[in-house]
Amino acid sequence: MKEEFKNEMKLEFVSKSANEAFARITVAAFASQLDPSLEELADIKTAVSEAVTNCIVHGYDKSQGIVKIVAKLKENEIFIEISDKGKGIENVDAAKEPLYTTKPNLERSGMGFTIMESFMDKLEVQSIVGLGTKVTMSKKIKPKQDTEDDFEMTATTVTNS
Repeated sequence: MKEEFKNEMKLEFVSKSANEAFARITVAAFASQLDPSLEELADIKTAVSEAVTNCIVHGYDKSQGIVKIVAKLKENEIFIEISDKGKGIENVDAAKEPLYTTKPNLERSGMGFTIMESFMDKLEVQSIVGLGTKVTMSKKIKPKQDTEDDFEMTATTVTNS
């Protein structure tokens, strides 16, 4: 049985650092349909940024390829899949450890997956050496509180004399 999604988008772009901001803003704009708070939107943008940067810096290393993003909305949740057809990750568990990096010479902090995990509700990483990596993450957007009842509207009449 196929899952019913409220909306879906797909985006593919060349693995250039300049496209990271484009990807982050595009997914944020798509997520805005769920009316997230500024904090929730910032969380999504940060997680997307980390995943896309991993594709560019680690997946394709010094070569060029395509980064693919699929985002889906279902009820109050966004599902984001970011993938590359790069070199893959030899040991996903090790890569998910805080401070693990394969590029210490680039002053990388090794916190990409840790950041993604802390800002999103779920994170899954699938990778096959030589074929690429797919990061799947999701975040539930909390419903807005109805603020209409929280305060009374008062009207003031101003007259010019």
